[in-house]
Amino acid sequence: MALSLLSPVSISASLSFTLSAITATSNNASSSRNRTATSFFGGSLNLRIDSMADKTDLCLVLCTNGGGGGGGELDDMDEGEIERIGNQDEDDDDFIIGHSNTSPERWDVLGLGQAMVDFSGVVDDEFLEKLGLEKGTRKLINHEERGKLLQAMDGCSYKAAAGGSLSNTLVALARLGSHSIVDRPLNVAMAGSIGGDPLGSFYGTKLRRANVNFLSAPIKDGTTGTVIVLTTPDAQRTMLAYQGTSSVVNYDSCLASLISKTNVFVVEGYLFELPDTIRTITKACEEAHRNGALVAVTASDVSCIERHYDDFWDIVGNYADIVFANSDEARAFCHFSAEESPISATRYMSHFVPFVSVTDGINGSYIGVKGEAIYIPPSPCVPVDTCGAGDAYASGILYGILRGVSDLKGMGDMAATIAATVVGQQGTRLRVQDAVDLARSHAYRLKGSGVRTDIGS
Repeated sequence: MALSLLSPVSISASLSFTLSAITATSNNASSSRNRTATSFFGGSLNLRIDSMADKTDLCLVLCTNGGGGGGGELDDMDEGEIERIGNQDEDDDDFIIGHSNTSPERWDVLGLGQAMVDFSGVVDDEFLEKLGLEKGTRKLINHEERGKLLQAMDGCSYKAAAGGSLSNTLVALARLGSHSIVDRPLNVAMAGSIGGDPLGSFYGTKLRRANVNFLSAPIKDGTTGTVIVLTTPDAQRTMLAYQGTSSVVNYDSCLASLISKTNVFVVEGYLFELPDTIRTITKACEEAHRNGALVAVTASDVSCIERHYDDFWDIVGNYADIVFANSDEARAFCHFSAEESPISATRYMSHFVPFVSVTDGINGSYIGVKGEAIYIPPSPCVPVDTCGAGDAYASGILYGILRGVSDLKGMGDMAATIAATVVGQQGTRLRVQDAVDLARSHAYRLKGSGVRTDIGS
């Protein structure tokens, strides 16, 4: 199919595509994977509900005085106190029904990401000025700085959540897969690094309630990382991250064993920010390919790509079967200017990666395969909060791949609808009932494609 670089593929375009097709493409290209390239895809508080740029739940809870650790040091809180902060306005408690504690023979999806608990609150500009914080930035802080910041937030309402871009995607995928009406529930898991503290226990509990198994053992005497997110009335988010033990993600026999029985292995791009993590990512991707798993990489953030461009290229160029990016991240990978169209970036990337997903906000999205790009129009919605849209879109793509959808246009439409659902709500996580409705409404795509139950066998 000859395609112009100036126009997207027509809506009627359809490419035959299955999980095995990606695997075949990947395997056929494995002998030439050691390629190089100079560029690649490269005071008073206003209390309200909002969401954070780190793509986590940001519904606020009005804490009573002394009842939620408003300014107390997190190390002094037990899991029950954290739970009382974080369990409000959630719908994961009724989702745990039917959850099994037994490990499956294979995991449909295993994600490797940064496991950090998010504490999110709404403040005004004066609050940031008093603390000398630059609005809209992300900053690493130490243990002492975290304590001082929490003390300054005393009396501020905030919410705790098992945060992160990857966890948003995995929760949405588990919710879509659990309520599928045409196939077995999907087995979804996450690995990372948490401490043997109440925050680590809280993190694992929250994911487990959403049917995402957190499989990494806590690090004894470790301190689970936290991100404090301060949102101002103009919806800008200032993030202060205390990485703690979460900054160390080691490759060990346990992780290798999990990867060896995984169908799709997802690496969160934020991991590239952590010291010495590239070794873990490389070994994990090697193990995934050795055992026939697909490797997916999320771009996560433009500045992250720019700071760790060569590391991203080493992983994406040699191991990735699937890449998720937004238009700015795609251009950063390609070393394209802001004037370049996202479709050009999609096509360029798809020469190096078997399957490329590029979102472009209200303009729609693109799926790239073998130098071709299919345009996916945006799904209609009334925007409420755009944070988490890309995470939701990625869950739709993974859901389609795992369910054997062969029509790329149909897969993209399904992902766009899921993303629009999240954009039309407060908070970044796909809600349980919405997931049920979406799975049912798109069941015809799965049936029409021939649902596969033997993926990875």
